[in-house]
Amino acid sequence: MLPAKSLKFLEKLMNCSGPSGFEEETAGAFREYLKDFSSKVYTDVMGNTVGVVNPGGAYRVMLAGHYDEIGFQVVYISEEGLLYFRPNGGIDKLTVPGCEVEILTAKGRIPGVIGKKPIHLLTPKEREIPPELNDLWIDIGAENKKDAAKIISIGDPVAVRSNYQRMGKNRIKSKGMDDKVGAFVVAETLRCLSSRKLKVEVCGVGTVQEELGLRGAATSCFGIDPKVGFAIDVGFATDIPDIAKKILGEIKLGSGPELNRNADNNPVLGRKLREIAKKHKITYQETAAHRASGGTDTAQMQLTRSGVATALLSIPNRYMHSPVEICDLRDIEGAIELLTETIASFTGKESFIPGID
Repeated sequence: MLPAKSLKFLEKLMNCSGPSGFEEETAGAFREYLKDFSSKVYTDVMGNTVGVVNPGGAYRVMLAGHYDEIGFQVVYISEEGLLYFRPNGGIDKLTVPGCEVEILTAKGRIPGVIGKKPIHLLTPKEREIPPELNDLWIDIGAENKKDAAKIISIGDPVAVRSNYQRMGKNRIKSKGMDDKVGAFVVAETLRCLSSRKLKVEVCGVGTVQEELGLRGAATSCFGIDPKVGFAIDVGFATDIPDIAKKILGEIKLGSGPELNRNADNNPVLGRKLREIAKKHKITYQETAAHRASGGTDTAQMQLTRSGVATALLSIPNRYMHSPVEICDLRDIEGAIELLTETIASFTGKESFIPGID
C-alpha cells in the first residue's frame, strides 16, 4: 500500500499542467518531492529533473518516466476574442470538442472551453464528419480580441483542465496519466531505494518532451551514461469493448504492470526482472507491445552512446491520449516493488550482453 504522503504527491503531480516543452510546474513539484530522500537533485537545461541515490558508483542505473503531457498551443486570437490553436503532441481529435482547458499564461491559469458549431446548426453530412482541430476554438469569455490579448499571448501553452480523482478503492482518473504516472513510479522507486543498502548509483529522471520525439530521454541519458536503463510508461489496457486482443494481447487493469518483449528490451535484463518477480511473488502481465521498436523513452535510452541495457515497464491505461485516463494503483505499486527489488539485487558487476549471461 502506498503511504499517505505518496498519495498526496500523486494527486499534486497529476494536477500539475505541463504540455511538452512547458513542463516547469510539473518539474517543480517533482523536484520538491525528490529532495526529501535524494542525495542530489537537479533540473537540466532541457527541463529533465534528476534525483540521485547512492551517488559515486561507477555502475549507474537510470529510471525514466516522462512528465510532459499532450496539449495545445495558441496560434491566433480572432476579432471575437476566440483563441485558435494547434496540437502539442498526439491528440485524439474526437475527444477535443467541449473539453475544458487551461491556458498557461504569465498571469496564471486562464480557464477556457473548446468550442465548435452547435450540432443543431450542422448539416446532416457535417454531423457524420469529425471536426478538424483548425475548425475549433478556445472560448475564455473574452468580449473581443483586445480583451483577450490583455491576458493571452501567442504561443501560450494550453492544457486540459486538472481533473484527478480517486475511483473506488484502487483506481484513479486524470488527464496526463500518460506519463505522469510513470514519473510517479520513478520517484517512489527512488524513495524506496533510499532506505536500502545499494551497490549501484541510481538516477531517477522525470523526462521532458517525450510526446514530441523522446527528446528529454536523449539528453538526460547521454549525460548520466548509465549501464542499465528502465523506462516506465503507460501501456494499452485491453479490458474494454472492441479492442482486438489478437493484435494487442490481453491486458487488464489491476493485474500488474506489463513487462515488454520487443527490440527495445534487453533479453538478459528481461529475464532478471521476471526472476525477481517470481522470487518476490510480484504479479505482472506479459506483452509483446504493438510495435517492434520505438514509441517510448526506452528506445532512445537504448541507443545512447555505445548502448544501454534497457527494459520497459508499462502501467495499463484506459483511454490513452484523451482528456481523462484511468489507471489502477495496484499496477503502480507492483511496478514500484519490482523495480525496487530488481535494482536492490544488483551487485554492480552484472553483464547484460545477450547470449553470454
